[in-house]
Parts: sequence; structure tokens; C-alpha cells
Amino acid sequence: MTQTDPFSLFDQWYAEARSSEINDSNAMTLATVDAQGRPSARMVLLKGHGPDGFVFYTNFEGRKAGDLLGNPHAALLFHWKSLRRQIRIEGVVGRVDDATADAYFATRSRDSQLGAWASDQSRPLPGRDVFLARFAEREAQFAGGDVPRPPHWSGFRLVPDRIEYWQDREYRLHERTLFTRDGHGGWRSGLLYP
Repeated sequence: MTQTDPFSLFDQWYAEARSSEINDSNAMTLATVDAQGRPSARMVLLKGHGPDGFVFYTNFEGRKAGDLLGNPHAALLFHWKSLRRQIRIEGVVGRVDDATADAYFATRSRDSQLGAWASDQSRPLPGRDVFLARFAEREAQFAGGDVPRPPHWSGFRLVPDRIEYWQDREYRLHERTLFTRDGHGGWRSGLLYP
């Protein structure tokens, strides 16, 4: 790994993962911390990326959004077992603009759109039948028309300040490259011991 641009390296690795991983090559672990300093991690799907950051979408009334709105520092982890690679990303998270959220929401399947309206994400659910009934209510409400983006549903963009690339090697002689912001709009990189 002798790259100087962490985003072109990400593009290269991500393209390889997209062609070789059979399930959810865009799955990443999102780690957050709540107001009491308790960590939480869950899988989310990458829906956009580039030099401006890494984008994912969620219900803003759920736990992950609450954590991020209270403490905008987060970490992402991609792990592609078949490629024996992982990428760790740390940075600050901010909400995407409404036009970006609207554009992405419009690309989702209709059932996914209706599910965003029906779900009180992360809240107790007395039974699956309650959720399915709420889904049916929304299906009837929006029958014959487009499903608008719910006001409580949007996206976050993590703007990285650290990106670490890890490549598995035999005998645990792994290769690790860390990119950090240089304070002048660029990046510096260096190797880490495995």
C-alpha cells in the first residue's frame, strides 16, 4: 500500500469487495457513544462515499441517531473476510441536507419506504403483528401515489480524520497504513506495526 490519497485506495478496495463479496459488501459497523459514555455498535449500509465523507441513512428517532446527535464523533469499520481486509474510519458526523435525503429515499423500494413510516425504530414492539398492521395502514394511506420521505428519516455523513487500511498477511505479519488529516486540507500517511 503506497498510496497518498486514502479515497482512491478506498475506491480500489471497495470495487474489489463489490465484485467478490456475495452479501452486503457495503455493510459497515457503526460505533457510537451515548451521553453516559456507553459505546454501541451496529451494522449499517454505506450509501455514498467520496472525499466529502461516508453516507448512511436511518430513522432519526432511534438510538444510533440519538447517540450521533448528542456526540457527533463516530467510527466505521468495513471487514471483507474473503479479501482478508478491513478499513477503520474515524471522524465527525453531520446530517445530510434534505435534497440528498429525498433523492436517496426515492431510490428505495416502495416496501422499504413504507417500512420507514411504520417503524418506531429501537422502541419496544409488543408483537410483530402490531408492526405489520402499521405497515398495512401506511400502505393504504399512500396507495396510488409516491411515498414521501418521513420527517424523522434522513442520513448522516461521516467526515473522516483517520482512515486505517489493514491487509491480512501470513504469520500475522499484517500490513497497516494509517492516513490522518494534515491540517492543511491534505493527508499524511504512515505504516503501523501489526
